[in-house]
Amino acid sequence: MSLLAQPVLARPDAPLARANPVAKLGIAFIVTAALLPTVDPVTPALLLVVELACLPLTGLRVGQLLRRGWTILVAALGVGVSNTLFAGDKTGTVLLDWWQITVTTGALADGASLAIRVIAIALPGVLALATTDPTDLADALVQQLRVPWRFAFGALAAMRLLPLFAAEWRTIGLARRARGLEAGRSPVAKVRLFGSQVFALLVGAIRRGVRMATAMDARGFGSRRGRTYARVQRMHSSDWGLLAAAVAVAVAATAVSIALGTWQLVLT
Repeated sequence: MSLLAQPVLARPDAPLARANPVAKLGIAFIVTAALLPTVDPVTPALLLVVELACLPLTGLRVGQLLRRGWTILVAALGVGVSNTLFAGDKTGTVLLDWWQITVTTGALADGASLAIRVIAIALPGVLALATTDPTDLADALVQQLRVPWRFAFGALAAMRLLPLFAAEWRTIGLARRARGLEAGRSPVAKVRLFGSQVFALLVGAIRRGVRMATAMDARGFGSRRGRTYARVQRMHSSDWGLLAAAVAVAVAATAVSIALGTWQLVLT
């Protein structure tokens, strides 16, 4: 929720912040398509270096990026550590041999490669979300990708409600605490109270969704006639240039990995 609920942090005059949202999503798709088939360490490392080098073009600061995507770093660290500790192939020099845990240089390299791969795949999506207004994203999906407008505008409304749900979650928790409903140190009571709080939030979300759907129908969102758009989204030559550059970088990174002999398919 933290990735979507926060406002747009990038400067609106930044080069990549002005790009069409579909172009940003296309860049994320290109990077993902280049990294999913392979498990080598070179391709994700090269792409991650390019992504970090492009960070000034997004108008984001490093601190803002860390606050927006710290969960991805935690997930990548978890993937790297788990694959290092429980790797089936223990090749290379033994670095740690304690109880049932054996860490070798090969397992450490594989774990680090997977961690870098997770970050390199997720970072373009995080940058796209952090530099794109949700309304512009919905307009671009409908106008460029021909996504059904009911789905696009429904997703936009849901994204707009995420900060409200986060505030409502805190309000429910404070109200329960004021009534003396606390779990104390009992884990069973904590799970029970958490479940009841989730149910209360779900009931409120359903009621709010029904009211919003009725309001949207009253404003003509349910009409089957041709729709017009207040803000027209267009793919400019600079957007196509960004997509071409992303393809070139992905191909170059893959070519370097193949030349070094490190490129390896996932299923091999």
